[in-house]
Amino acid sequence: MSKTRTVIFGAAGRMGRRLIALGMMDPRIEIVGAVEGPGHPQLGADAGVIAGVGPIELPLTDTLPTEADAVIDFSLPDGAEAVIRECGKKKIPLVEATTGLTDAQIDLLKATAEDLPLLWAPNMSLAVNLAMRLVQEASQALSDKDADVEILERHHRFKEDSPSGTALKFGEIVAEAMGQTEERHGREGRPGPRPHHEIGYHAIRVGDNPGEHTIVFGLLGESVEVTVRATSRDCYALGALEAAKFLAGKTPGLYSMSDMLGF
Repeated sequence: MSKTRTVIFGAAGRMGRRLIALGMMDPRIEIVGAVEGPGHPQLGADAGVIAGVGPIELPLTDTLPTEADAVIDFSLPDGAEAVIRECGKKKIPLVEATTGLTDAQIDLLKATAEDLPLLWAPNMSLAVNLAMRLVQEASQALSDKDADVEILERHHRFKEDSPSGTALKFGEIVAEAMGQTEERHGREGRPGPRPHHEIGYHAIRVGDNPGEHTIVFGLLGESVEVTVRATSRDCYALGALEAAKFLAGKTPGLYSMSDMLGF
């Protein structure tokens, strides 16, 4: 069984540590690099020790290795921009999981995908991506049925972007099928009757919630809800590792989790 030689960018972060720990347990993954930005205080430390799994003789560095089948990036937008550029130079396939990218960074990502395999998804959870398919089906079925759509999302208190990239992706799926043209982020005062051309977003930040999304399709007299919940951040790490295995060896292009799941 061949192994996918995988580099973790953002390796000292919460998701990076879980990627290393779970990657070490996967017989089809070989962790060959653990990378953080220049000046990180833990540079040189053993990545396994940082991840809580004991020494693995792999130091935390600030340079991407050249010999790799895939890079997984769970970092911040500035870090994502740096790793996109570096993967572009070295032609290393990239799984990009950082949310909150600017329009310019998204343009860079799409341009880079012309030269290498790049899988970009706002959420690496297999269950979330299945929920996106269900929301797509519901949106198409209700596109001419006078339905209102509201999206509720819950995340931990440390999350910096709002609404989540996943919530916005759900909204894009809905709007593509149903034609809404406006986003409403919360409500207060007397905004008046709800217009049909908007999607409402409601972001909740509480405790250590790893992620929860509910898409409500409301009609007169009835409603349909699609809800997906993470009970652990491991679902995102496991999905990203599956994405790395999928991406290795692919031709250049922009891929999604739907491609990986065969939708």
